Amino acid sequence: MELVDPIVFRLAIFVLAVFVGYYVVWSVTPALHTPLMAVTNAVSSVIVVGALLAAAAKTGGAASGESVTISKSLGLIAVALASVNIFGGFLVTQRMLAMYKKKEKKAEA
Repeated sequence: MELVDPIVFRLAIFVLAVFVGYYVVWSVTPALHTPLMAVTNAVSSVIVVGALLAAAAKTGGAASGESVTISKSLGLIAVALASVNIFGGFLVTQRMLAMYKKKEKKAEA
């Protein structure tokens, strides 16, 4: 006998993860932002590898044609979203590093 519906349990975990993630991200000092972005880019690259494996899934076993199509579609969507995340992460990292560069003084004529 289950005391809590599994969907409610997973939804509660997701909501808690959102709150914890929000407070962790917003409490990061600017000096640590660039290394944090580098780590998230690395995690996203691992997600791309997994998504490529899901998108290239072969039919086999008891998998029906419809489930394989859904798997390939979701894998393709995951590849696209993770790629956007990586590209955006590199842009943000580049912008953060530009903040630490010394500004050149303009030559007066």
